[in-house]
This record gives sequence, structure tokens and C-alpha cells, in this order.
Amino acid sequence: MFKNGVKTVLLLAGIGVVFMAVGSFFGEGGLVIGLVLGVVFVGGSYWFSDKLAVRAAGAVAVSEAEQPKLYAIVRDLTSRTGLPMPAIYLSPAAQPNAFATGRNPHHAAVAVTQGLFQVVNEDELRGVLAHELSHVANRDILITSVAAAAAMGITFVARMAMFGALFGGLGGNGQKSRGGQNMIGALAMMILAPIAAVLLQMSLSRSREFEADHSGAALLGTGEPLARALEKIDAYAKRVPMNVDPAHATAYIINPLSGRKVNFAGLFQTHPPTAERIARLRGRS
Repeated sequence: MFKNGVKTVLLLAGIGVVFMAVGSFFGEGGLVIGLVLGVVFVGGSYWFSDKLAVRAAGAVAVSEAEQPKLYAIVRDLTSRTGLPMPAIYLSPAAQPNAFATGRNPHHAAVAVTQGLFQVVNEDELRGVLAHELSHVANRDILITSVAAAAAMGITFVARMAMFGALFGGLGGNGQKSRGGQNMIGALAMMILAPIAAVLLQMSLSRSREFEADHSGAALLGTGEPLARALEKIDAYAKRVPMNVDPAHATAYIINPLSGRKVNFAGLFQTHPPTAERIARLRGRS
């Protein structure tokens, strides 16, 4: 938990530094603007990252009257762990999937997709929710949310740098050499920053998934329900598309973009191999 806290602070600081670095390409005025935007973005990343994740998923809050079985499972699991009851959301997505978000256990949310109910049985649903609540208990949710915000922020400033370079708004004394340096710096930011954002997410996600699998299985006393759920979700995720911002893909139990064909797919995997997760849950690794 302490390690997650340190990582979160470093991520938030990194967001501010990136904004200031890009702002410096546009002279002293740009540096000040970058500082102001960095402070605003850092604050927003901490306080509103959960709302951004829920909104990005198109999820809406559901009441106990609307989803009594879902509430019953979550209430039972939280009572066993001593966690407060999280807000519960439902996404209309046809792909079976789920994620948890929030800045701490007292401000947590768990979201499941409509497609999940069509694929898993009650025991498997319990396994999925145990996994997501383990993320809450392990305090992974804040760093996941902040990492998503960081990825979005890095991509945003890369585009801002590109825009400034293309339209010549690079400030300084207007000399050609200065403009050329700014152009090179902006283009480098445009190309490298999105890659850095994805690598950032990849580095944060893999070990946490194994830990949440282990904690979820321990909570249930068996890893088999979660193992079966992962098998089903992984198979459907490769066939049923889901419109998710890549910055938020790391929060899901299975990468919702796994069915898309992209260049360098192995490099940008945000989750450990599902087969390895299942093998660990079944004690074969």
C-alpha cells in the first residue's frame, strides 16, 4: 500500500513536469501556462479520475432494486473484508468485463458490463467481483485511475506540442534556430509521449492483476470460479468489440481492446497473459 502511495505521488508529480516541459517550448509565458494547467490536471486526476473512468465506460449508477443479485454479492464480499460498500455501476457494453475505480475504499466504484451477465454464472460473477474488490482493498484503484489520467495527459500535451509546432506558435525571439529546435522538440513529444503513456500503463498493471487474482481467490476460498470467468471473458473480449479509450483499458479485469489488431501488440499489453493467470489460480504454475 505504501509503495502504491509513492507511485501515485510520483505519477502526479510527473504529470505536472510534463505540462511544464511542453509549456517551456513556447517561451516563458508557455511555461507559466504549463504550470497552471499541470496544477489543474494533477488536482483533477486525484479528485475526479474515478468519474472520468465511469464516464468513459458509459456506465450509470444502478440501485439495489434494479440489481438485487449484484448488490447481494458485493455486500457479502465487503462484509467479509471490512470494506465499505462501493458505488455500483452498469455499463451497456455487450463485451463481458468489469473494473474498479476511485481514490480510496471510501470513495470506490465497481462497474460491470451488461454483457457480463450474459456470459458468467453466479459463482463466476462472485469471482469477478472478488477480484475487483481486492483491487479496492489493495488500494490499487487510485494508482490505476491516476495512471489513466497520466496517459491521457501525456497524450494531450503531445498533441498540444504538435499543434503549436504546426502553427508556429512557439514564442521565443522568433529566430529560425529557436523555431527549428522547438519544432524538433514538439515532434519528438508528439511521437514519443503516447508511447511513454502506454508503457507507463503497462508497467503498472501486470503485477497488480496477479495480486488481485490471488486475493480474490483467497476471499472465496478457491480460485476456480474466477479462473472459469477469466476463460469466458477473455474468449468473448477477442470477438466482441468494446469502445474504450486505451488510457482506461488497464482498469478492466481483461484488456477490453484485446480483440483489436494493432501494431506491436505484444509490447503494449497492459495485462499479463490470461492463460498464466488461470494457471496460477488453478495451482498449475
